[in-house]
Amino acid sequence: MSDFSRRGFQRAAAVTAISYSRVLGANDRVQMGYIGVGNRGDQVHDAFLEWGDQTTVALCDLREDYMEFAARKSRANPKKYNDYKKLLDDKDVEAVVIATPDHWHALMCVDACRAGKDVYVEKPLSLTVSEGRRMVQVAQETRRVTQVGIHRRSVPVLREAAEFVRSGGIGHVTVAKGYHVQNEWPNGIGKGEDAPPPDFDWDKWLGPAPKVPYNRNRAFYNFRWFYDYSGGQITNFGVHYMDMIRWCLGKEAPKSVVALGGRYAVNDNREIPDTCEVLWDFGDTLVIFCQYNANGAPGNARNAELELRGTKGTMYLQSGRWEVVPERTTDVLFGKRTPLDRQTERGYGPSKKPAMEPKTAGTGSAETNWHARNFLDCVKSRQKCNCDILDGHLSTSATILGHLSLRTHSLLDWDAKAERFTNNEKANQLLQYRYRAPYKLG
Repeated sequence: MSDFSRRGFQRAAAVTAISYSRVLGANDRVQMGYIGVGNRGDQVHDAFLEWGDQTTVALCDLREDYMEFAARKSRANPKKYNDYKKLLDDKDVEAVVIATPDHWHALMCVDACRAGKDVYVEKPLSLTVSEGRRMVQVAQETRRVTQVGIHRRSVPVLREAAEFVRSGGIGHVTVAKGYHVQNEWPNGIGKGEDAPPPDFDWDKWLGPAPKVPYNRNRAFYNFRWFYDYSGGQITNFGVHYMDMIRWCLGKEAPKSVVALGGRYAVNDNREIPDTCEVLWDFGDTLVIFCQYNANGAPGNARNAELELRGTKGTMYLQSGRWEVVPERTTDVLFGKRTPLDRQTERGYGPSKKPAMEPKTAGTGSAETNWHARNFLDCVKSRQKCNCDILDGHLSTSATILGHLSLRTHSLLDWDAKAERFTNNEKANQLLQYRYRAPYKLG
């Protein structure tokens, strides 16, 4: 089994980037525009800069210092805009990266597709289910290449893991769990200041979201703790785990979902819980997301982000690693050999595979490099990306259902074809929201 480490990814990315830079001229490069270049936008920009067959031609952000920093990195002279529609009107821009807060994704993605731009949009794809479905429709109507920033889809070793599960390597998976564990007690994100920074346009940052007074925790990274702009950690981290699980299982949507949790211990001004569990029933597999933000103890014996419990074994996954611990099934007990036994002999089992690397902080820079690489390749070939907008929508929607169950304190039954709940009209009303005037989704 191939063993791809983070350092190995980075070395391979650097070598490949150099080779692209040597053989491609300016006319062969994808002309990139970036909408939102702070924090995650800066990281995604870095991932694209690893590849020599692209160039940064335009930047858009509400903060001039963010754009200046991105411009220096790009070693070019990109145009700067504080209105994303002006960037979309720029004829030099062929493809855009959207790395803004979640509540802006739908508007910007739809407008970018209609402007004839290919789109890389960060996860989670949308704030509501109806937004996500509209994004899929417009991308398909305009025939744009799309990539959603669920970067595990572009990691070769995780593709191998998904194929192993789908081929029956661990038998029938009855339970799949993802863990977001981080002790934020006692003060979490704090209360936040109420005075906006100089020259910061709070009204423009809010965009289609409800008008509320400025608080620092509602802007920049911490917007994820507030429901006007995010589904919280259920959608933020949960979408990575949900997508990996769907990929492994080959399933599209859950049949029902239930969630419990709340703000039990952390003293800040968040709206999302510090502790919760969400359970999705996929018909013959139970999927669970565990958010433990008032205690930092590992979620399982391997301290892995994900565990898939099959009838023949349990798979533990980390961003760039996986291993299988075989089960002693009745076939083994009665002296019969199983496919998993044979796979174990070839080196998949814990006795022959190295221990998993410790969990590390960050967003997986090497994995994002490969995700950017796949997008650039597909812009040129017009092929489907590793995580196109439909896959991004299905995984994001499943997590949105989880946070709606939490907010409505209810078990929800889901009609995936109609994309509506069959047993709760109040929850159906939360599948979309009314944009603040004058914003409209095209």
